[in-house]
Amino acid sequence: MNQGIPQCQNLQEQVESLLGLLHSEPTLRQQDVSGVRAALNKVISPTFEIVFAGAFSAGKSMLINALLGRKLLYSAEGHATGTECYIRYAEQDQERVVLTFLSEVEIREQVKTLCELLNLPLVGNINQPETCQHLQQQAQKILEQEGGEARSERAKQAKALELLLEGFEANRDRIHTLNNATYSMEQFDAKNIEEAAQYARRSKNSAVIKRIEYYCNHYLLKDGNVIIDTPGIDAPVKKDAQIAYDKIENPDTSAVVFVPAVAKNGAMTTPETELLEKMKGKPAILNRVFYVFNYIDETWYNDELRLKLETIIRTDFRDTTRIYKTSGLLGFYSNLVQQQTYQSDRWGLDSIFAENIQSENEVKNTPQFVNEFNRYCLVSGRLPSSQFRIPPEVLIADHPNEKYTAILNTLGNSVLEHLIQDSGVEEFRDAMTGYLMDKKRHELFEVLAKDLQSVCISLRESYLKAWRELESQPREVDALKELKLKHLNIELKQIGDDFCKHIEKELNLVVASAENLAFEKDFKKLQHRMISRLDVLITSFSVGETHKRAQASHERNAVVPMMGILAEAFYYLANELEVVLEDGSKELMDNFFYQLSERVRKADFYSKLYRLLGNDNGVEQNLERWCERAKEALVNESKTECDRYIRERPEFYSEGTVSVFQLRQVLQEACRGYDYESMVQAEPAIRQLLKIDFEPKLKETILRTYRPTVNKTLIHHLLEPSRKLANHILQQHDKACEHLAKTLDKEASEQLMINEKQKVELKQKIEAYNQSVKGVNQCLETMRLDRKTLPEISEMDLLTLPVFEVSSTESLQEKPAEIYQSENGLVSTEFER
Repeated sequence: MNQGIPQCQNLQEQVESLLGLLHSEPTLRQQDVSGVRAALNKVISPTFEIVFAGAFSAGKSMLINALLGRKLLYSAEGHATGTECYIRYAEQDQERVVLTFLSEVEIREQVKTLCELLNLPLVGNINQPETCQHLQQQAQKILEQEGGEARSERAKQAKALELLLEGFEANRDRIHTLNNATYSMEQFDAKNIEEAAQYARRSKNSAVIKRIEYYCNHYLLKDGNVIIDTPGIDAPVKKDAQIAYDKIENPDTSAVVFVPAVAKNGAMTTPETELLEKMKGKPAILNRVFYVFNYIDETWYNDELRLKLETIIRTDFRDTTRIYKTSGLLGFYSNLVQQQTYQSDRWGLDSIFAENIQSENEVKNTPQFVNEFNRYCLVSGRLPSSQFRIPPEVLIADHPNEKYTAILNTLGNSVLEHLIQDSGVEEFRDAMTGYLMDKKRHELFEVLAKDLQSVCISLRESYLKAWRELESQPREVDALKELKLKHLNIELKQIGDDFCKHIEKELNLVVASAENLAFEKDFKKLQHRMISRLDVLITSFSVGETHKRAQASHERNAVVPMMGILAEAFYYLANELEVVLEDGSKELMDNFFYQLSERVRKADFYSKLYRLLGNDNGVEQNLERWCERAKEALVNESKTECDRYIRERPEFYSEGTVSVFQLRQVLQEACRGYDYESMVQAEPAIRQLLKIDFEPKLKETILRTYRPTVNKTLIHHLLEPSRKLANHILQQHDKACEHLAKTLDKEASEQLMINEKQKVELKQKIEAYNQSVKGVNQCLETMRLDRKTLPEISEMDLLTLPVFEVSSTESLQEKPAEIYQSENGLVSTEFER
């Protein structure tokens, strides 16, 4: 679209350069540039798509006809076609029409959908004439029941089914099974686009046409403008209705003409309200939406409709000025009659309306325009009586067509001129012409400039800040060394803070969010071990072995009480589970601290600490110590937890429970003799008894109580110790000075080289930025957008350095570590190394 403006030839390259510079800055690359790209695509696109959207019978097609002054699109009350129409520019001798038909598969799908909506059984194939005939008869019955196609949604669906089947039969030779067949107008023996359009406008044909592409010679279509007429948003087939929504959301769409039927209905319908909401905030169209309230002539005869329309415009459309009130029918045909008819052809009755007048029963029909024209002249009261005197013969004429000719024979073009002005079509055409010819390009560039402003401001500020920081750096080795030593306390504190944050983050992943997958896996492994070990212990439980252990404890006695066997079993299971829990806890802590140490060693603060001190100040050593202490604490917790397993649960002795019944059975069975043979016979029952008591205790541990214990142990042995270690790092100022003295000369020299290299690179970026901005600004100035030009970076900007006040962090440089600690409420503690 910018091909005709030399200053804008490289606009895309210049904008992409700015976006590339933005993306190369780590702190800026997250900035949303979708608006810039959408605006740029609109500016450089060779086409400007204007989508007409609204409900069926809102008058979209008639408005397009009126806008172009050509009878191209089908326009009829209640007609429910799903055809999508594109109107593009062509030179006079290259006008043409391309028709694309639905495939048989798509027609079958639509027939099936309509039958389901109408609750009609679909029996047979539409390729069978009897099937089509039967469905057409059913559709006709519904139309008769509803009282006409415009009376209800069900009637519209029935009419759509009837037309679809008629179109399928009439165009069977042009419809392919799977593919969408495309034909030029010459294949229909059409000599011009009007003849091709006449074929497409026939109801049965339009019902099976998927897309019509008109290539028309009209000044409004120049400069890449494409007019698109979409199916009604209340289409009987939802797939057709979705076309309008998809086009509005499509980034290729540049503007929308929304045609709500409020002037006819007195209210916004649900589909219209939904469409209005979808259009808000769409970057593809932004504020390029025209609202056209068609059928304004209906309000001339109904004050209630007029008041409702005014209220809706005042409330729901108060944020826009692009509002137009039209009568597409009156405006279009008045213009057509004025330009193409004469008194000799009865003002079009014998020419442009001849097809509408003819009827099969030789009764003369009255074209819709003729009725509305008569109504306007005789009923509306909009014609000044002093200027337009209605002839007496009109009042005595029998047929509307005779009244029509009588009025025009007397008043001529003057009444047509008045009607054209009242129709609002001229105002709408003038607005669209002014926008597409003069304002469109200017507005697109204005949106691009606005979106680019934030990108350029961010880049400019980032570059100037980086430049000033580099300029403020010392340029001599000794000065740089002094500055580095001056900043030691800040660096040490930052390292300590980063270490604490790292530990807190690691703890949070385990304690709060359970996002440390390795730790979760290890803990589940511990749980599985405990469960598996209990199963093995119970399965392998031996009364004989337990009897030996009990008897060994009392060598003087030859008899062991059954309760003694149970007591030994409880001790044995608890102690064995304690070993598993201890080992699992140690492994859990070893793995956690190993992974923690690995991540700490890879962290930036760790390498910085090594650079400043030549060692890690005991970080790894302390992590090992904290690991041992955490393991000791968890081992103690394991002992306490499993020691409690020895005591039976209170429920073990509750009356009416399985455990009590099992216990009695075991005791009775085992007490029949004095040796352990009778006990061996009770061994299965004893195992079941142990399982009943131990399983709930184990589940309570591994599923509820032990994880909080682990979490609390980690917090206790990491959080506060890490803070103490951070405090200890802050106190290493003298050691850092001593260590840096050995390497600072080399580091300072290297840093000076780095600074100079960064300045050269930054200067190159600034030059690239300025070059792109200058190119864009030249384009904007050509488009008369001088006030929207983007900010450059001048040499004066680079020379001017701001005066900085000493901040709290800078004042820290002058203070010893001990003073800083006391002012911030930190207590210097003796750190155990």
